[in-house]
Amino acid sequence: MKIRAVIAAAVFALSTTSAAVASAQTPVTKATIPGIVNFSKVETTVACAGATSPAALAGIKSMGYNSVINLRTPGEAGSDLEAEAAAAKAAGINYIHLPFNAQMPDPALVDNFLKAISDKANQPAFIHCASANRAAALWMVKRIAVDKWDVAKATEEATALGLTNPALRTFAIEQAQKH
Repeated sequence: MKIRAVIAAAVFALSTTSAAVASAQTPVTKATIPGIVNFSKVETTVACAGATSPAALAGIKSMGYNSVINLRTPGEAGSDLEAEAAAAKAAGINYIHLPFNAQMPDPALVDNFLKAISDKANQPAFIHCASANRAAALWMVKRIAVDKWDVAKATEEATALGLTNPALRTFAIEQAQKH
């Protein structure tokens, strides 16, 4: 009888703790920021966005972000990598360029992203591509592989951040499971 009471108490304590952790999760918030497409953030940890003008980087720094992780590829329409790198330097923000080709994603990119996003000097991080799709996919990898979130919870957050491409979702899950 006593064993059942102890087990019931333990199950109750675990379920209460799990519920508290789940309810403590801050939702994704969206904002309209000049020069930035699809800006979304999770707490003060990370922001994901689409196309970002070099002029907007000073604002990113003033919001408290220490790094910009640019996932756009050279030659991508509307991308000005050199101007963005120069603007980041002028704003005093770490600039990391990790070109992410959504049609042929490179698994090595995931390793480089996880290394960059885990570096305390880069936190909090502003991650962007053209639409927020690639940025959200890589953040999803981090949530599953590093933060140990389940796939459903990570998918829900990534979708709110801008993940819409089923192939990128599959890529993110497969890469997270390898790490």
